[in-house]
Amino acid sequence: MLQNLLTPPVLFFFLGVIAVLVGSDLEIPAPLPKLFSLYLLLAIGFKGGLELQHSGVSGPVLPTIAAAIAMSLAVPIYSFLLLRLKLDNFNAAAIAATYGSISAVTFITAESFLETQNLPHDGFMVAALALMESPAIIVGLLLAKLAAGQKRPDGGPMRWGAVLHEAFLNGSVYLLVGSLVIGYLTAASSPASLEKMLPFTDKLFYGALSFFLLDMGIVAAQRLRDLRNAGTFLIGFSVLLPLFNALVGVLIARGLGLQPGNALLFVVLCASASYIAVPAAMRMTVPEANPSYYISTALGLTFPFNIIVGIPLYMALVNRVIPSAG
Repeated sequence: MLQNLLTPPVLFFFLGVIAVLVGSDLEIPAPLPKLFSLYLLLAIGFKGGLELQHSGVSGPVLPTIAAAIAMSLAVPIYSFLLLRLKLDNFNAAAIAATYGSISAVTFITAESFLETQNLPHDGFMVAALALMESPAIIVGLLLAKLAAGQKRPDGGPMRWGAVLHEAFLNGSVYLLVGSLVIGYLTAASSPASLEKMLPFTDKLFYGALSFFLLDMGIVAAQRLRDLRNAGTFLIGFSVLLPLFNALVGVLIARGLGLQPGNALLFVVLCASASYIAVPAAMRMTVPEANPSYYISTALGLTFPFNIIVGIPLYMALVNRVIPSAG
């Protein structure tokens, strides 16, 4: 855990948090975080495509991807049932979708952690990452629809065309999947082009992640104020549910026979929560849900918990549960 805390990306995250807490006027101009977010998605997708070409789709690839999709379908359902104990249908559905989906930046941070530990992992985990976001959005919106009837309280019908478009063609999913395909095709047919791309997708990656987490630290600290509206139930939910999902994830990883690096990435996918794609979809299609609930919990608590404490904790869990990881 100490080694994870002392890596540059995590330290820059703390730098952003402290800037808000001490009242510094540090801010990142609005276009830059979006640019770095797109760069990280492009780079991780491209490198994942390369690794997928090298590893192929045999062995644990298809079962792992199928298990990842199954988790993105199951987590929103049991999260919704739990959240309904305290919240209305719309807020419960929006938060459930948020926690059924994934955080690409948490995944990328976990990859950087594995590099510091010299633990290998396979590119097909990026395919699992790309395919876990959309199912959770659709399940969350189905839950909102089924719980409230065919129409929303404002009298308008659920716009399923817009829902499906946002779920499958939102910018992050589109760029990630597209970069994955391009990386796969480049590795197969154009080694010369691959050599030209690697300085951009590899050498700059760690610095871009550090800069992006600096901004995430600022945003996360600002969201801490919104947690007052969430209450103790949601605060506990935002930490305990990822821990439960991580336990389920490591048991699945053991059943799949995943190696330690892949097992950690699978667990991180199960335990993370979306704070970009799902909130955008929920704001558009479930306006009755309170954004301060599903954004502040995912970004203000779950995200920093995972990158600071969760990743090394999940690695220890993998080492304990999966014999080959010991």
